[in-house]
Amino acid sequence: MEHKTNVMRELDKLKICYKSYCYKDTNAISGIDVANVLNQNPKQVFKTLVTIGKSKKNYVFMVPVINELDLKKAAKSVGEKSIEMVKSKELLGLTGYIHGGCSPIGMKKFFQTTIDKSAEQFDSIIFSAGKIGYQVELSLNNLSKIIKFDVADIIE
Repeated sequence: MEHKTNVMRELDKLKICYKSYCYKDTNAISGIDVANVLNQNPKQVFKTLVTIGKSKKNYVFMVPVINELDLKKAAKSVGEKSIEMVKSKELLGLTGYIHGGCSPIGMKKFFQTTIDKSAEQFDSIIFSAGKIGYQVELSLNNLSKIIKFDVADIIE
C-alpha cells in the first residue's frame, strides 16, 4: 500500500490530480540526488525554502534543486529590503515541516509564496510531499487550486 502524506491527502480531498514518488529507501539526500533517483530532470524538481524578511514577515520560495535562491532578487520580488533563510531548527515550529521535507502545501500557516519562473517551461513540477522520502508532481495550474503564488526570476 502506498504511504500517503498529509499533502497527498489534502490534494485527494480537493480532487486535484497529481503524481506521487517515493525515494525513502534510497540514499538520496540532496535535491539533485532525489532528481537522479527518480530519473527526473533536476530543472523540474523544486525545493521549498522558507525565509524571513527584514520586516520579520516569512516568505516561501520554490526553486529548482540545481539552483540557489538569489536573496536579492527574492527580496525584491516580495517588496522587502532584504531576506534571509529561516534557521533549520525554527522550521518545524513555524511550518510543521522539517528541513528536507518542507512543502508549500499544508504549512501550519500560509506564507506568501513565489515560484521561480523557470517552472513555467514545464507541464508540471515535482516538489516535497511534506515528508522526507516523498515527492508530488503537479501542474502550476493545479497547484494554484490549493495555494496562491507568484512567479518571478528568483534564482542566481
